[in-house]
Amino acid sequence: MEPNLPDVVLWSIPAFVLLTVIEMVSYRLHPDEDAAGYDTRDAATSLTMGLGSLGFDLLWKIPILAIYMGVYELTPLRVPVLWWTVLLMLLAQDFFYYWSHRGHHVIRILWACHVVHHSSRKFNLTTALRQPWTSATVWPFYLPLIACGVHPAALAFCQSANLVYQFWVHTERVGKLPRPFEYVLNTPSHHRVHHASQGSYLDRNYGGILIIWDRMFGSFAAETERPVYGLTKNITTHNPLRVATHEYAAIARDVRAAGSWSERAGRIFRGPGWQPAPRAGAEAVAPEPVRLDAPEPVPVRAEAPAAVPAAAPAPEHTR
Repeated sequence: MEPNLPDVVLWSIPAFVLLTVIEMVSYRLHPDEDAAGYDTRDAATSLTMGLGSLGFDLLWKIPILAIYMGVYELTPLRVPVLWWTVLLMLLAQDFFYYWSHRGHHVIRILWACHVVHHSSRKFNLTTALRQPWTSATVWPFYLPLIACGVHPAALAFCQSANLVYQFWVHTERVGKLPRPFEYVLNTPSHHRVHHASQGSYLDRNYGGILIIWDRMFGSFAAETERPVYGLTKNITTHNPLRVATHEYAAIARDVRAAGSWSERAGRIFRGPGWQPAPRAGAEAVAPEPVRLDAPEPVPVRAEAPAAVPAAAPAPEHTR
């Protein structure tokens, strides 16, 4: 029997609206010149991306739910929905969320989906709503839970709870919390690091609800310097369609310009900063660029402009 669990996201919408209004008003009453704050066009783009993701998610859920139900029917295991098993399922879902999130940062075709969430140079509560329209790449990471007997509806509840929790960590208006909370939970301080583009902050703090996974698996970084938000090569558009697809377009250009099948595979499945070793006799690869808008120049993952005719074309991705 399908578990009867509440729609966490639906119940949380009034709180989302109220907290966003409070944050906006706080910037009006107590402006912070060092904070990223709000930009009307940027916030509108984030809201549009969030609304669009709701519609696209409904489309993706049809085949994904079919796969999940097929696996659930095949497994002899069943996890009952009780108060204590729900807590264990939330813990397990957060663990697999960590690996899904990490995978979407280190595999370029997955990054093409997730880059949408990092494309804003602002960091406020509307940034939490800047969600991708191609989230069909997420579902394989949760198959182990279904195979262990977690009902797809229970998994959906846990995913919604995780998503709702992460709303409030997208803010600069909350400083560091007491040490016990900072040690265990994902907090605004930890998530500011995750959205930063400095080299020392890249690919850090993947946790959803808990930050302990990052501490366990070596991806944790504390907030020490003020973050510079956005990508190492920022996009300059507020067009929602381009925001949703710009990295897929860059991958397609890189694949067309690739000189071999191994390079084509690398452009798709290796990291966002990957580029092939130069062939014998080719000119050396240019050194990695740095962000000119960072407080101090620090090395970041290699980024290059549009591919140009050369022995080893440089990728056009954003990071």
